[in-house]
Amino acid sequence: MQANTKVTTLPSASEPASTLFEQEVAAYLNRYPDTQYVDVLLTDLNGIFRGKRLPVSALDKLEAGCFFPASMFAMDFRGNVVEETGIGQDIGEPDLPCYPIAGTLVPSAADAETVAQLLLTMVDENQQPFALEPRNVLERVWRQVKTRGLTPVIALELEFYLVDRDRDEQGRLQPPCSPLTQKRDTYSQVYSVDNLNNFAEILADIDNIAALQKLPADGAVAEAAPGQFEINMHHGSDVLAACDQALALKRLIKLVAEQYEMDATFMAKPYEEHPGSGLHVHISVTDDQGENLFADEQGDDSPLLKRSLAGMLDLMPDSMALLAPNMNAFRRFQPGMYVPVQASWGHNNRTVALRIPAGDDEARRIEYRVPGADANPYLVVATILAGLLHGLDHELPLPEPVVGNGLEQEGLPLPTRQSSALARLEGDTPLKRYLGEEFIDVYRICKQDELLEFETRITDIELEWMLKNA
Repeated sequence: MQANTKVTTLPSASEPASTLFEQEVAAYLNRYPDTQYVDVLLTDLNGIFRGKRLPVSALDKLEAGCFFPASMFAMDFRGNVVEETGIGQDIGEPDLPCYPIAGTLVPSAADAETVAQLLLTMVDENQQPFALEPRNVLERVWRQVKTRGLTPVIALELEFYLVDRDRDEQGRLQPPCSPLTQKRDTYSQVYSVDNLNNFAEILADIDNIAALQKLPADGAVAEAAPGQFEINMHHGSDVLAACDQALALKRLIKLVAEQYEMDATFMAKPYEEHPGSGLHVHISVTDDQGENLFADEQGDDSPLLKRSLAGMLDLMPDSMALLAPNMNAFRRFQPGMYVPVQASWGHNNRTVALRIPAGDDEARRIEYRVPGADANPYLVVATILAGLLHGLDHELPLPEPVVGNGLEQEGLPLPTRQSSALARLEGDTPLKRYLGEEFIDVYRICKQDELLEFETRITDIELEWMLKNA
């Protein structure tokens, strides 16, 4: 793939992509003439934006590319390069060219009038998509699905908490005071409209900036804990754009929260006593005419749906290190918290890992309910598509659908500790075939390094329990 086609995914047979990018820049600056800076952003293994702020004049040169170190994709959660991956100092910390992704030049939530943001993607020395970039990992798997005449259609649901910047008397996180009532919620109000009213101003600002950034987001829903909300994205067939937009939405929610002197967190389990935050992905598959292939002519589950379910369930235990990317993410998998701890499926049942939601044949889809909100959307969707391909490539048994409370029924167990999940990645997992062996190895090494660092830390509870008693 040539570098200028990465300018994105705006390929045109009649004119070079650089011209299209120039047109995009001109149209943007015509609409936002006071723009002074542009944040150019890459997404690392953890779904964290890394980049730099440039003067707006730099947009004239970005079509020719800019450079970032390849080791950006061998960083831990704190931004430290994990040298054991072999792509840091061992090879001289080389830079690689990065190019704009078309359609991602939008106003920043930091200051919509004067600051823009632009997503980038990296290529290697041969101008091919860099194999360790999560976005490129997803693109490879997506192409494998499309070559089979199938078009995935996805929608993402993001849960998050708003939290007070001040801690409570015990030094713990606490929900924020409502800007409207100045009162602090301390109990669950799932689907509460009044709770939305209490945070209407900040939620309206999130909606307004989402509209400026052309993000296909629905309004917020109050979730199952104080200060917890969910925002859903509209479904679409461009899976790369869907994940680009999900990450852009996370960034703007955090930036808007800062303006209200709050923090927004997509941490999977910020509170011990409250449910965690998930990233739920809805997926269906259509043919070239846009017909949903997950329902057959009689309106029943199609063979394609059943094979997809079987493949996703079979790969799910191997995928847990990608779906739950850190120690805290595994704290979400607890009884009674509406989080599945086994690979299971069922119709209209929120207690299973793969839910077939209620609806007509045209809306037949799978809701993949395992990932945490802190997971990298590119890797989550790549994992789901890998499961679909795995089901097509192999004759796999599909267990019976769960009826009743799937949280209390036996099924294929999922690893619920990070060490166990990472051990599965070290084995001969089919994920390596679909996502790339080099990528899986680098990801595993980075996560093992994070886990080792975490396990060396002495916690407050250790001191409380053991300092005087051991």
